[in-house]
Amino acid sequence: MADHEDRVPLAATRTATSCGVLAPTARNAVILRAAREMLVTTLAVVGREAAVSQVEQAAEAETHRRFARRLRSRWAWRIGTFFALVDVAAVLAAWTVVANPLAFNDVAAVTAVVVVAFSRADLHRSRLELSVLDDLPAYLIAAILAAVAMAGVATMFGPQALTPQTCLFFGAMCLVFLTTGRVLAYQVVRRLRRSHLVAHPVVIVGSGEVGQRLAGAMLAHPEYGLTPVGFVDSNIPASSDNDATRRIDSIRPLLGNLAALPDVLKHFDVHDVVFAFGAQPDAYLVRLVRACVRMDLQVFVVPRYFELWGADRRARTEVLWGVPLVRLRRWPLRPSQAWIKRAVDIVLASVGLIALSPVLALCAIAVRLEGGPGVVFRQTRVGRNGETFTLLKFRTMRPTGDEAERRWSIDGDRRIGRVGSVLRRSSLDELPQLINVLRGHMSMVGPRPERPFFVQDFVKHFSRYSDRHRVATGLTGWAQVNGLRGDTSIADRVTFDNYYIDNWSLWNDVKIMLRTVSAMARRQSSTTSGDPLVELVSAAEAASNTG
Repeated sequence: MADHEDRVPLAATRTATSCGVLAPTARNAVILRAAREMLVTTLAVVGREAAVSQVEQAAEAETHRRFARRLRSRWAWRIGTFFALVDVAAVLAAWTVVANPLAFNDVAAVTAVVVVAFSRADLHRSRLELSVLDDLPAYLIAAILAAVAMAGVATMFGPQALTPQTCLFFGAMCLVFLTTGRVLAYQVVRRLRRSHLVAHPVVIVGSGEVGQRLAGAMLAHPEYGLTPVGFVDSNIPASSDNDATRRIDSIRPLLGNLAALPDVLKHFDVHDVVFAFGAQPDAYLVRLVRACVRMDLQVFVVPRYFELWGADRRARTEVLWGVPLVRLRRWPLRPSQAWIKRAVDIVLASVGLIALSPVLALCAIAVRLEGGPGVVFRQTRVGRNGETFTLLKFRTMRPTGDEAERRWSIDGDRRIGRVGSVLRRSSLDELPQLINVLRGHMSMVGPRPERPFFVQDFVKHFSRYSDRHRVATGLTGWAQVNGLRGDTSIADRVTFDNYYIDNWSLWNDVKIMLRTVSAMARRQSSTTSGDPLVELVSAAEAASNTG
């Protein structure tokens, strides 16, 4: 048997053996096969990394695209505005039917209550599947709120209170007109979608069974409002695999690999992407999804174990012909939101610098008395999009050489004096970073900035670490208020920072700042020391006497 195996080498080894490099044995065939598989795997990893990096670079460039194109891409899904107008007309129709003494201004307040209720029920946005029966409980709640609001407005502002019968009749009319209005509106939208007057071209990432199933369902049921233009996948069938290529092209063409995604989106003017189990690993897929979200695209994702999922409006899960799709949030830091965040940063940093100027002066004097000249410590940190900036802090010790750039933590270092210890324990050494915020290098809330040496190392060892740099770094962050500060897990920080970015809102920033103040107060009360400012004055006096 061994002689037979030695005489029949694998085809993959013929080139090497014919050149006399290796003897035609079974052992050498196994070695060459393993080497070939390793080479193919390496090339695949390099190719995926290059493709995803190319999409990420396109996402960064896309953040600076013209305002008109951004407006058009978001307006494509603004059919929810039409639904809101229908709801307003329904409430006004109910008001005209019910004879009551309320003025139009009072009815406007009632209408606002209904509109807010529908908005909170997620009924003022475009959805794939429009069903009045699914929405009926929300209509009933809105009608009850309208009746209660009518009674309250009449009692407070009307010439006379309304009878309960009148309020109930108004609520019943609201329910009738809201339901009727939505029935007609949904029929209009479905007809517009079937005629492709209201349709959204979509690219499907993943040309496998699930992707083909979704594309076929979109073509067969245009009432969902999605029209597939083609597939993008890293696993392109070989030219010899005619059956796979023919099967894909019979539905929609395979437009290229992952690197071609930005060009495909631009060429077909696509603002919607569906991720349907492509051949790429999850680590690359997550980066690709985040890049698409950053382009301000509407992204749908087929969840894992989708056969066990169902429609869930609160979880933003919709069903397209039996296949659940999770509709991801649009990029939260759109220009309007980014401007608001920046305005809040400028106001808070300015007020903080003015209000805390006595504290800043006291810290500077204390540092000067203890350590001599060089009150402010400057250090290079990595900020948004990987760009570096100079971070400012009050100096708490004097590191030597490149120690400041390469040493992870200096807590417990003997060179930290009494003043430095007070500053670090109370976080007063971070106050000069308000100047960084004012300059635009940082934000009040965001992932904490790190030094370039450690960033280069963390990117290699911690998945999705570079995703933290999608936004400006901050004085405090979601990771810090959850106890991840100092010498704590980098992997946990990455998770918390990316969660903050993906779920950003102005209110979340407010919550994080309030929790930061609360955490600092708890930390101070848990220590045996007293007021940090009193300690700082005492330490400065001791340093002055020593000097």
